[in-house]
Amino acid sequence: MKTPARKKLPSAVLHSVGLLIILAGSMFAGQVAAAPAGQITHLSGTIAAKRADGSSKLLSVKSEVLEGDTLSTEAETYARIKFNDGGEVVLRPGTQLKIEHYSYNVAQPEKDNVVMSMFKGGLRAVTGLLGKRNREKVSFQTETATIGIRGTHFGALLCQNDCGGVPTTSGQAPPNGLHVDVTTGAITMSNQGGTVLLNAGQFGFAANSNTPPAAVPPQQGVPVTMPPAIASNKGTGKGFNKSGQTDCAN
Repeated sequence: MKTPARKKLPSAVLHSVGLLIILAGSMFAGQVAAAPAGQITHLSGTIAAKRADGSSKLLSVKSEVLEGDTLSTEAETYARIKFNDGGEVVLRPGTQLKIEHYSYNVAQPEKDNVVMSMFKGGLRAVTGLLGKRNREKVSFQTETATIGIRGTHFGALLCQNDCGGVPTTSGQAPPNGLHVDVTTGAITMSNQGGTVLLNAGQFGFAANSNTPPAAVPPQQGVPVTMPPAIASNKGTGKGFNKSGQTDCAN
């Protein structure tokens, strides 16, 4: 008995199959490219990460934070993240922060790039090795202004009718907009209205993206504070307290 001859697939079908294989490979490569940017080191409460591929995951201490993650802290949750270059960020409750880009390689400083977008809430950040060797390659973005760093420890709070519980010297809720304070180093605040340079000990405020950022007197400034259990970093470096020492007391 003769074996039936195999039918050749039409060229259009073969072309479509080839495209599907290429697309599948591209999708897989995109997933692999989401490399770890850092790790959760301290946590009190619940934090979730929405991955670049659309999946979501609850994080815990020692969980990896990936490039492309959007991190969200729940009410009463503080989370501290240590990045690969030694930089650290502490998130306040009700904060959403996206790791837009994170590229750090000890041997390739020309590829340094860190961009983080804070959609709501507040944070404190300490510059790592990347920010010290390529400070112009690090930025923190908000809808109101972009923060550039100068070898820095700073705090940022974005108020959007949600800062009623934040303490101030006046006893009134902070006005809507971006509030910053600088502990060491310096930062810039920039938006469509202009740019202001803030040094250690100074406070800044930008009401919206069109109003020029400005320095404000200390008695009107809004410090971004963190609880001692999250702010301290015993045995591994400086903490997030005002003095920059190991222990912290708010």
